[in-house]
Amino acid sequence: MTIKDVTPIPKRSYSPSSSSSDDVAAPLLPKSHGDEVAYDEFNGASFSGAVFNLATTIIGAGIMALPATMKILGLVLGIAMIVVMAFLTDASIEFLLRFSKIKRSRSYGGLMGDSFGKPGRVLLQVAVLVNNIGVLIVYMIIIGDVLAGKTEDGTHHYGVLEGWFGHHWWNGRAAILLITTLGVFAPLACFKRIDSLRFTSALSVALAVVFLVITAGISIMKLISGGVAMPRLLPDVSDLTSFWNLFTVVPVLVTAFICHYNVHSIQNELDDPAQIRPVVRSALMLCSSVYIMTSIFGFLLFGDDTLDDVLANFDTDLGIPLGSVLNDAVRVSYALHLMLVFPIVFYPLRINIDGLLFPSARPLTTSNVRFGCLTAGLISVVFLGANFIPSIWDAFQFTGATAAVCLGFIFPASIILKDRHGRATSRDTTLAVFMIVLAVLSNAIAIYSDAYALFKKNAPRE
Repeated sequence: MTIKDVTPIPKRSYSPSSSSSDDVAAPLLPKSHGDEVAYDEFNGASFSGAVFNLATTIIGAGIMALPATMKILGLVLGIAMIVVMAFLTDASIEFLLRFSKIKRSRSYGGLMGDSFGKPGRVLLQVAVLVNNIGVLIVYMIIIGDVLAGKTEDGTHHYGVLEGWFGHHWWNGRAAILLITTLGVFAPLACFKRIDSLRFTSALSVALAVVFLVITAGISIMKLISGGVAMPRLLPDVSDLTSFWNLFTVVPVLVTAFICHYNVHSIQNELDDPAQIRPVVRSALMLCSSVYIMTSIFGFLLFGDDTLDDVLANFDTDLGIPLGSVLNDAVRVSYALHLMLVFPIVFYPLRINIDGLLFPSARPLTTSNVRFGCLTAGLISVVFLGANFIPSIWDAFQFTGATAAVCLGFIFPASIILKDRHGRATSRDTTLAVFMIVLAVLSNAIAIYSDAYALFKKNAPRE
């Protein structure tokens, strides 16, 4: 494996009011000490390009767990929760952008450092590490489910390669993940500039659209032919346990909208940074529409048989012409999409762990040894996690109940409540308190519900 060299590119000129120390304090922006090397991935990005980049940050593996939330909440409450979460995400990002302008911070980490000092910046870095490692593990789990299959509740769902060639050692789960890691993830992770991934990013979005179009087409065909039942509109709450179970979807929904650690980078790249607000809202509208359609069509197809990872459902007879071909097309298109999104999520992960471990070292891009060791180490951690975490739901609930909630709600709300410059309005304070209370209570209940369900499942039967 070789590490791609980067030719220094002249950096853009920024407002003199931007603090250079802010870049050092927040390694989410790849600037160097002493201005030895500085690069900007998208020099003067367009409005459409910024929307595309932010939407790509948002849409990832979370979309695959959303049909399972419909199974728990029902379509009406489930769709309403997606819309509410989109509005809360927009509000939390607006907090970050407005207070970044007030405090002249050009990154999330710089804003946290300004509000809470070094502990705040370090806490943000740790949250990004936990969140992104969790997301990358989920990507690998989905890819393993799609290509190698999975067994759940005593039923084996065949993977694409297993269906095509039969069961062999080379298309088992561990072998498939190892081949994918060495053949796809490792080479793409070796680029030192995220701009080098722009073509793979474009392809990944196209593959996600292919997945959605095919899924919608199958659902409509089945609906017209009367092959699907009317989906449940409201949750089925029969006892206290099923009531508490409703809260387990909150971490999944939060994870599906996390993009906060990329917003400042996209703003810094815009020709007109003032366009970032309409960029954020356009991206959230686009992603919310995709999420709602995927949730509806996925739950419409499989109903109460919807699995935590809906892609694993696409190994059944759909009862339509070319059903098996469409099944494989759906699963393969999204598996390839996740392979190409992987390095984009991996990029800030590597930067942040370098900032934690080597805060005073030379820029990461100038040290091939440090760059290579961090890349290999992090990919190994993700690979091992994907082989030992059994369910996408488990991974999403863990990251969503911890780091994702902090990045999406608790940190932005805490910045408002800290209000070092006295610029928060009473509406800001009220909304910030609501975000923190909602995040803490819902996720505490979700963790309790998960622990109770796990204890009940493993309890010895009399």
